[in-house]
Amino acid sequence: MSKHVTCVIAEDEQIFRDALINLLREEWPDLDVLAACEDGGAALEVIGEHQPDIAFLDIRMPGLTGLEVASAMAEISPATQIVFVTAYDQYAIDAFEKGAVDYLLKPIVRERLARTIQRLKTRAAAGNTDAVALAALIRQLSSALPARTNEAPLVWLTASAGKETRLIMVDDVAYFQSDNKYTVVMTAQGESLVRTPLRELLDKLDPVNFKQIHRATIVNMKAIAAIIRDDTGRGTVKLKNRPETLTVSLTFMPLFKNM
Repeated sequence: MSKHVTCVIAEDEQIFRDALINLLREEWPDLDVLAACEDGGAALEVIGEHQPDIAFLDIRMPGLTGLEVASAMAEISPATQIVFVTAYDQYAIDAFEKGAVDYLLKPIVRERLARTIQRLKTRAAAGNTDAVALAALIRQLSSALPARTNEAPLVWLTASAGKETRLIMVDDVAYFQSDNKYTVVMTAQGESLVRTPLRELLDKLDPVNFKQIHRATIVNMKAIAAIIRDDTGRGTVKLKNRPETLTVSLTFMPLFKNM
């Protein structure tokens, strides 16, 4: 790793995000924080664009989890070292101690961060990125991850269409798309608007049925007719009940590799 080291931070809780940034500035002054993202989708796009040396990933985030981001990184940024940030020490420590990837427990302790930084530097000098071990770790952590403690996924929402207020069942939504301060809700019947930002919707939707395919787009998997890949690896989603197609960002394509 060159002297100029870069990283991306993905942490949805501002207090922990700011604390990590401040500690990194003190413990690793040469480290350049390229971006500090609030959700996994934004982090994945930044990582794909900048190919940082290191990614600090909160395991539990709205939309894409840190584990899903790490899984996609195996294709879009394989040389990036990963440090998972977690509050779930009861299931994580045994897996992490095998050494494939480092981890930080919340709240982050300076001494632990200092040891993590030293290990990152040692691995970088050795060119050590064990993709097989990382994939096995992600599978292990995914199976052990505690269930989300949030309320049940969103079932219906109210949206505006001109002067009309519509009651929309979430299962009837083909996709959500960010539009400045609003979010477009697209169904077979047409377009409506809600004031809830896309990022907030991510945490309220059922993650099994709704997937982010672009920084500005969430699609209902039940509404997809086909995913078409071009020669560059980019994807296009064809919908069952809508004529338009949706673009899948290159960085999100690894999430659909089994489809």
